[in-house]
Amino acid sequence: MGRLDSKVAIVTGSTSGIGVGIARLYAAEGAKVVVCGRRQEKGQSIVDSIVEAGGEAMYHFMDITDLESIEKLFADTAEKYGRIDILVNNAANVALKDGRVDELTIDMWDAIFQSDMRGTFYATKCAIPYLAKNENGGSIINIGSMASCAGDLSSTAYACAKAGVDMLTKSTALQYGKQNIRCNCVRPGLIVTPENEAYVPQALKDIFLSNIMVNRYGCPEDIGNMCLYLGSDESTYVTGQVVNVDGGLNSHVPTVAQFREMNSRTW
Repeated sequence: MGRLDSKVAIVTGSTSGIGVGIARLYAAEGAKVVVCGRRQEKGQSIVDSIVEAGGEAMYHFMDITDLESIEKLFADTAEKYGRIDILVNNAANVALKDGRVDELTIDMWDAIFQSDMRGTFYATKCAIPYLAKNENGGSIINIGSMASCAGDLSSTAYACAKAGVDMLTKSTALQYGKQNIRCNCVRPGLIVTPENEAYVPQALKDIFLSNIMVNRYGCPEDIGNMCLYLGSDESTYVTGQVVNVDGGLNSHVPTVAQFREMNSRTW
């Protein structure tokens, strides 16, 4: 315990799903956590649960598509706590409709890039001056997606936006590393959360379970544990990395599931 003692962490999109898991774990490890998103009532309830467990947190409204709200988030956090040490860029709109190249309209493309790429870029841009003030710099952790690993039948714009997050990670790490600002990206696999569990079809779960290397789906704490390491001083020699936390989904040839069904290892 105490791996984040005295650190101030902003976790965007932390009113649901993966963001909640990260925020709670950060607070349990001693960080002062800023929970932010558009749902004030939900955000405040998460803050209350953190405080009841002995942690320190506050809620701040933020809309990842509204640049002024992002600026205000950083300014108000610095005013309240005097510093910012960690930014977790988790906010994204995965609920936006997406599809094949021929199905996407420019408006659909722009909407997804606005939330998933532009918002991540701008939050990073806002964080850098605050992190640079610290003697030991700070850590930026982008939440990417396995969608950026390879082509798929759908989710074209989402995959392209998340691929942009991968490269933003590397560029940020290179450009600000000498100021002790680290930047890494975590790409989750299938993460089953309290919010999405009822909506994830069993057929999809079965497909993933047959292709991952372990015997379960992911949970928010799996992503939180990696973000904890990347936010702590234990990872001060780790930057510019894109880390898959996916149960090994993207670590094998694509025919493994089919050969397992055949009880064979090759053709």
